Amino acid sequence: MKYFVTVAGRELEVEIDGDDVVVEGQSVRAHLDPVPGTPLRQLTIDGRIVHWPFERIGAGRWRVAPHGEAVEAEVMDERTRHIRQLTGDGRAQAGPARLTAPMPGLVVRVEVEPGQRVAPGDSLVVLEAMKMENELRASAGSVVAAVLVQAGAAVEKGDVLVEFGDAGDA
Repeated sequence: MKYFVTVAGRELEVEIDGDDVVVEGQSVRAHLDPVPGTPLRQLTIDGRIVHWPFERIGAGRWRVAPHGEAVEAEVMDERTRHIRQLTGDGRAQAGPARLTAPMPGLVVRVEVEPGQRVAPGDSLVVLEAMKMENELRASAGSVVAAVLVQAGAAVEKGDVLVEFGDAGDA
């Protein structure tokens, strides 16, 4: 099974097949076992044994102290990583709320303007992709802070189309 492990901002690709482990193309024999009654795990790598404290801090997230200094690691299987790439990671975004293009396409119509209040379900932008019109709607009530596209503009997946402010901004 393939996993993606992120430690200190660096992502490592890890494939595990029993005790055969490939980390960034390097093959090793490895096995990880809990040490009963302790937060330690016994890690055996090519016959060498080390004991590291592991603490689960969330789904797929661990705090590990391999050399006495704690680091956080996120472990994600291939399927979960693919789903997150398609849908986002579920974490609240920093900065203003935004409507982004879900796919590349052509802006057919912009239905809002800065300062306009919108309610959940209101039409914001109509995007043509693969000869189909896709109406992008507001997911929550808000006030349009900025419209960053106009009819006729070509957009790529992830491009910001509309930014929102707080409902009290109007």
